[in-house]
Amino acid sequence: MTFSRRETMAAMAVGTAALAAARPTGAAPDTPAPAALWYGQPSTEWTKALPIGNGRLGAMIFGGIGQERLQLNESTLWAGQPYDPVNPQAEAMLPKVRDLIFAGKIAEAEALANQTLMAKPLTQMPYQTLGDLILDFPNLGEASAYRRELDLDKAIATTRFDANGVTHVRQVVASPADQLIAVSLTASRAGKIDVDIALRSPQRDVQVMADGPAGLLLTGRNGASKGIEGNLRFAARLATQINGGGATHSADGRLSIRGATSVTLLIAMATSHKRFDDVSGDPLATTAATLARVKRHPFARIAADTAAAHQRLFRRVALDLGATPAAQMPTDQRIAASQTSDDPALAALYFDYARYLLICSSRPGGQPANLQGLWNDSPSPPWGSKYTININTQMNYWPAEPTALGECVAPLVEMAHDLAITGERTARTMYGARGWVTHHNTDLWRATAPIDGAEFGLWPTGGAWLCTHLWDHYDYGRDRDYLASIYPLMAGAARFFLDTLQCDPTTGFLVTNPSMSPENPHGHGGTLCAGPTMDMGILRDLFTQTIKAATLLNIDASLVAEARAAHDNLAPYKIGHQGQLQEWQRDWDADAPEQNHRHVSHLYGLYPSHQITPDGTPDLAAAARRTLEIRGDRATGWATAWRINLWARLREGDHAHDILRFLLGPDRTYPNMCDAHPPLSDRRQFRWRGGHRRHADGQPWRRHRSAAGAAESLANRQDHRPARARSL
Repeated sequence: MTFSRRETMAAMAVGTAALAAARPTGAAPDTPAPAALWYGQPSTEWTKALPIGNGRLGAMIFGGIGQERLQLNESTLWAGQPYDPVNPQAEAMLPKVRDLIFAGKIAEAEALANQTLMAKPLTQMPYQTLGDLILDFPNLGEASAYRRELDLDKAIATTRFDANGVTHVRQVVASPADQLIAVSLTASRAGKIDVDIALRSPQRDVQVMADGPAGLLLTGRNGASKGIEGNLRFAARLATQINGGGATHSADGRLSIRGATSVTLLIAMATSHKRFDDVSGDPLATTAATLARVKRHPFARIAADTAAAHQRLFRRVALDLGATPAAQMPTDQRIAASQTSDDPALAALYFDYARYLLICSSRPGGQPANLQGLWNDSPSPPWGSKYTININTQMNYWPAEPTALGECVAPLVEMAHDLAITGERTARTMYGARGWVTHHNTDLWRATAPIDGAEFGLWPTGGAWLCTHLWDHYDYGRDRDYLASIYPLMAGAARFFLDTLQCDPTTGFLVTNPSMSPENPHGHGGTLCAGPTMDMGILRDLFTQTIKAATLLNIDASLVAEARAAHDNLAPYKIGHQGQLQEWQRDWDADAPEQNHRHVSHLYGLYPSHQITPDGTPDLAAAARRTLEIRGDRATGWATAWRINLWARLREGDHAHDILRFLLGPDRTYPNMCDAHPPLSDRRQFRWRGGHRRHADGQPWRRHRSAAGAAESLANRQDHRPARARSL
């Protein structure tokens, strides 16, 4: 089967019916195509710096000459401490809010919900930076032949330049095996490295001190937020391997090295976080033990081990779309020129970078990828850099299974287990219901109550949507033991909705109430409503998948019967007077004040779900298409990516490709290829785009132009059988 280049470029935007690995774990192509971001100048801004990570520790590398900065993150360093934010008035006032919504008194319902249902505090805890490693190089002189790059295949960042007749090479890796960040400084002539090393942090109670004759130790505590006191301790410990020269400590806490030929820095970081409800860990002991294990390992060994661990995941999929002369330019110039030049390899690089970021920010034993992946330079980042589970967290993981990164889903699965614990308390004390629930955001402490305001956060379907990812992980692996381990979570989410679904007095169908179509006001008094289309789609999947799981495990016959009855009585999809797929139970779409709203939540059934297809439900597919026409193609970076996938599911490959070209341009992609979120230029969300090879029914879309290229290691979820490399 032959695909055109543009078809494949469009296909590799966000997706679940996607490029997938047939190659066994650990196998790799013999000659992987080069995949690297590179630049001809240092970074002056965080959105131009280059990320490395091992799933727990991360750094943004600026590539400076006279001063290098590594901005540091540890994935469990968040503000606050364990807390329960459920509003004690919520259960008593919930029936009144429901009655007001059914009566059409939306503004009154929203006001009452804001007074009595919302979390205390109203916002959750933010993810925070640990600080910076600063390397000052005195008397270096003017630099030439400068290049900095990020090798996506080897997971190593390199800065190289000449100064005063000496070639300087600086390399950085984040080791998954050794659980540290390693920095190599080398010079082409003996004794030519002079460097002053400092650790700094914006956190509280920070102390920096000598740690042995050639090391540093930074300690501190996390901050408070919204009345929740900080109760985490953290440490960053630095050890050095010095070839030639010597080291001295200064009174200001810096470590100075003079006359060295090469220097290796080993940085271990940890907090006292052990679980969402346990902060009794010992970061001093943890970091000391980490460095004790590896203090004699040379950088070459650490880098080789890091590359091998990374390549076991990264090399499972290969995508080649061909190349033009534009591929020889620095990455920032390629992005700037992408709207007017033909650069198919930029799309392939984007695909590879997506997989790289997911591997680096989500590994077994760590936290899931948050709004910014693993990387954040602020104590108070935009949106808290939390887990926004009304789209963004799920979107982070859309490419994981199709691109054979099932291991990277493990932290998301573990978070769901945690949320089932905290969410059970919220279900009981807020709704008087069985099972568990979480709303549109959560944090390190697994808070599950609705936040930010009723118009944003009173959406009870976040946990149900996460359960579809638990099922997908099973569906790609078919591990019965794993299915048994997640079944209680799926069943618990189903039981919550069996207890809380309401009978719509107008139609008789079962609907959620209160809820909303995420963050989109409908023009009839606010955002709250009963039975938004997205909720109905998510619950169809939740009930269907829970029934399948129970049947496979031969358990819970009574729950199966309840879930099947509820599934069959959910409010159906509706087509409105504009020919559009209705977003709400009433035909309010044309009344919504934001006709180009970034969220397209009611199209969940088209993508990521498979409920709406051109062949199986042609009328609904046509209505979804009309919705996309009304909504428009250009939105925030992540929302633009969602639109690409939706058009792809409709087999509109040319249209999807046009949106992809826009997404790859400088208005939506930063110089370091991360996602821009205008008009808020500091929203540094990392988004991952999977390959989208086929839509739900397995048929490839048709395109007009053909071109050379190849996609290696493709498989279908339907039968899980390997497919051979295909020419494109």
